[in-house]
Order: sequence, then structure tokens, then C-alpha cells
Amino acid sequence: MAEPGELPVVPVVVGRADLQRVIESLLSRGYRVVGPTNVNKALIHDDVSCVEDFPSGWHDVQAPGAYRLKRNGNPDELFGYAVGASSLKTFLYLPSQRLWSVNKNDDRLQIAQEDPEPRKTAFFGARPCEVEAALIQDKVLMQGPYEDSHYRRLRENCFIVAVNCTSPAETCFCASMDTGPKARSGFDLALTEIAGKKDHLFLVEVGTEKGGEILAEVPHRPATPEETNAARKLLEAAAKKMKRSIETSELPSLLSRNFENPRWDEVASRCLGCGNCTQVCPTCFCSNFEDSTSLDGGTAERRRRWDSCFTIGFSYIHGGSVRSSGKSRYRQWMTHKLGNWVDQFGTSGCVGCGRCITWCPVGIDITEEARVIRETDIRKKSGGMEEVRIR
Repeated sequence: MAEPGELPVVPVVVGRADLQRVIESLLSRGYRVVGPTNVNKALIHDDVSCVEDFPSGWHDVQAPGAYRLKRNGNPDELFGYAVGASSLKTFLYLPSQRLWSVNKNDDRLQIAQEDPEPRKTAFFGARPCEVEAALIQDKVLMQGPYEDSHYRRLRENCFIVAVNCTSPAETCFCASMDTGPKARSGFDLALTEIAGKKDHLFLVEVGTEKGGEILAEVPHRPATPEETNAARKLLEAAAKKMKRSIETSELPSLLSRNFENPRWDEVASRCLGCGNCTQVCPTCFCSNFEDSTSLDGGTAERRRRWDSCFTIGFSYIHGGSVRSSGKSRYRQWMTHKLGNWVDQFGTSGCVGCGRCITWCPVGIDITEEARVIRETDIRKKSGGMEEVRIR
């Protein structure tokens, strides 16, 4: 697993043709290489074995409740897109995981503890927001008082090749969350694609010793000041392209004191409660546990499956659900994501990837909801008096 700040970042240059050597080097070390692929005109994380597997020449057009791929005018550009629906979470915090099983053998019960196969996985093309999301999940699942051993086994066997974002989508707002468009930590190697008319290069930064070992097997040279400057300008331009943002100053206290803000009723009138936002979010970790027994009573098992705080049954306690209204469920999700997460884990639960906006069927925009809550802050209406109700 990549550790932030382990090695000084020294930029070098690798040619487009030499990226194949990176993939081959990872495969030779037993890594399963996973990267973005174009499957039925949608970006999906899947196995890659060569550079040609990447979505060369494609760009994603995203808007609230809308997504499609189109040609971007540069058929050789490998990473001219923002993000797809899936993220690293799909591979590190499995959508369905068997935790244990019981088999009845005569009069004896055999209990088997299940652990995912610790297969080495290299994520090639991870966006900075996705890398930050993995670091956030590390805090939640590995660094707290209750460690998730299943997550740790998978996380400790991964290699991350981040690709800095030069083509953000309309729904992206990572710049305001300080999670992009440039990866700062958590990677083994980080690339910036410079797809010029004459030269097609990748500026490479090394984040770990493992990353340095891979780079040593790939032809490279020191980056010139002009190339370093070109990469910097691409990332600066990407940040300026983002039209959405969230003002994060005092956001946890703002949301806490606006428990009764009328905006929650307005957004609840539009929310379908489908849970799409939580499924595509790279940090959401809500899950449910399901026990099942075979018809003959010979076997039983327990599985953990992704769940969503938008389902009415998620907060069910004997007698009913704690959050029975759509208003209370949306308020719980957004307040936890942007506010209470900071209290629990010392960081926001949002990385500004914009997936929740794109994949919401009715186009609810979390940046807009946060802005309206701030503009209609009940403290402003009450002349400075704050009121917080918990129910």
C-alpha cells in the first residue's frame, strides 16, 4: 500500500509507448492490473493487459443526471476523461463479501472464517479524488478502534498508478475539496499526460519505493523545465474549468445548526430515495449483514453487502425505522458526509468527484444544496441565536 510522503517526488518523463513496460512490469510481479476501459460506451474498471485497453480518444460528458462518452478530438489521448461510475471501493470494499460459513457434518458443526484472497491488484489510472477516497476509507476501516480485516488484506496488496486529471467533468468539484486535480499522496506512481500535437509524454512522480522499482524498469529521463511547466499549466487549467464548488469553512457546525432548515423539505420532494449516490460514492461504507440457511439445514452463511442510508430499513430498530422520512434520510446522508465525518475521522467524507450529481436520476446537486443551506443559515435569521434539535 502506498504511504504518503515516503519518498521525495522527482519528476521524470516517460513516452506513451513505454507505458506498456509499466503494465508488463506489474504483471510480471503477479499484480492483477485494473484500469479504465470503454465497455458499451461507459467507463468501467476492468482488467487491462496493454495500453490499447485504455479508453484512448474518449471523453465523458457529465451533467446532473446525465452521462455519456464522446470522441474528444485527440485519438491518442489515453486519459482524457474524468471518472466513471465505479471506483477503487468496488475492489477494496467488496459489494458482497461472505464473512463466515457453517457446515453440518453428522452431529458436528464446522465453522469456516472467510477472508478475501489477498491477490495483488494494481490500479492504473486512478484519479486523485479516488486516491484520496481510498485514504479516507483507510481511516474509517483500518485506523479506528474497529479494524476491518477483510479490507486490510485487500488494501495492503494494492499498487496505485494515479493519473492527474486534466479533463474534469461538469460535475467535478475536487479543487474546492483540496483533493485534486493533482494527486498529492497515497500513490506509488503518479502520471500527468501531456498529449501535444508533436510529443505525447507522461510526467511521472514517484511516491514509494515500490513505485521506484517499477520505474527503474521503464525507459525514462529527467523532465525539462518546459515539460514540468506544461504539466503545471494543464492542472491549473483543469482546476479553473470546475464551475462547481463547496465552501468548506465551518461546514460541520453550519449543517449541525440547520437541522430544521426548510431546504431539507425541498430536496426531499425531489429525492427518490434510490441510493444511487451512496452506491457510486467512493467513500460510503454503509453495509448490511444477511444470514441464510440451506433448506436442509446443512449449511449456513453470513454475508456483508453494500447498503444505503437512503433505504427505510437501514435505520430499522425494533418498533420501526429511526429515519422514516425521505427528508430525514437525505439530511442524514449529507450532514454525515460533509459534517459529522469530520468529527468522527478528522476529514470530510466527500472528495468532490461529482458522481452523486451525475448518477442521481433527478440531478440533485450536493454543491447546490450546501450553498443554499449556507445562504439560509438559521443563525442569520435568528439574529445569531443557534438552535440544534436532535431527533
